Amino acid sequence: MTTADTSPPVATVNGSPIGRDFYEFYIKGITGKASAELTPQQRELALDNLIRARLVEEEAVKEGLDKGTDTASMLELSRLNVLQQAVSDRYLKDRKPSEQELRAEYETQIASTPKQEYHARHILVATEPFADKLVTRLDKGEKFDALAKQESMDSSKSNGGDLGWFTPDRMVPEFAGAVMALKAGEYTHKPIQTHTRELTPPAFDQVRARLEQIVQNKKFHSYSDELMHNAKVEKLLDKPAAGQAAGAPPTAPTPAASPAPAPAAAPPPAAAPAPKG
Repeated sequence: MTTADTSPPVATVNGSPIGRDFYEFYIKGITGKASAELTPQQRELALDNLIRARLVEEEAVKEGLDKGTDTASMLELSRLNVLQQAVSDRYLKDRKPSEQELRAEYETQIASTPKQEYHARHILVATEPFADKLVTRLDKGEKFDALAKQESMDSSKSNGGDLGWFTPDRMVPEFAGAVMALKAGEYTHKPIQTHTRELTPPAFDQVRARLEQIVQNKKFHSYSDELMHNAKVEKLLDKPAAGQAAGAPPTAPTPAASPAPAPAAAPPPAAAPAPKG
């Protein structure tokens, strides 16, 4: 397959040229440098790799592999992604986020960030009856960290079961829910030792680059929404094909459904002392 590159060739492969511009683009993509910044050996190796890739491409086309359903779909997806990125770059080139837009996005992100983080210890065990036995031992005065080091199946056992500070979204829902439901002085049969502290959001300048990316993504999403609004789009996904009765199975064979994934196993019971006030 030839490209639209009309620059002087750096090589020909079975009569098909590899243009200088394409070669430089390839070098820039893999090294971040221009070919002039590389050693002669590095330039030669890069050219050999391009030639090798071109030969493999020719072989794939010769065998009709580019026409295969999956391969053709992957090529089309790659094309769509590249063109979308090109349009995005052009559209956003002169639409850099203003300071006001960044500040507004910062406030939006801060508002959606959890306001508290938690500090918990746990002892991970295989069964609930064994967890109950640990609770009984805790009730009798045994130290939590000592029990964790002795009985926990988790790597945190070396730290006495200490999980450090975390926000609820970083934990599995069952664990996070138990942590958030506990109040100082409460004790449950799935006990967790925890206390909270106010979570200080990052400073604006610390997340400025991320904010710029978020704002730019939102701008381009709005632009694509506008394209969708102005285009003539007809969705046929759930409509029967011509000549096919509604509700009838598709005339073309459909792939077999993949088996549903097995439900995630619930985490083993964890035992912990009452929260500190």
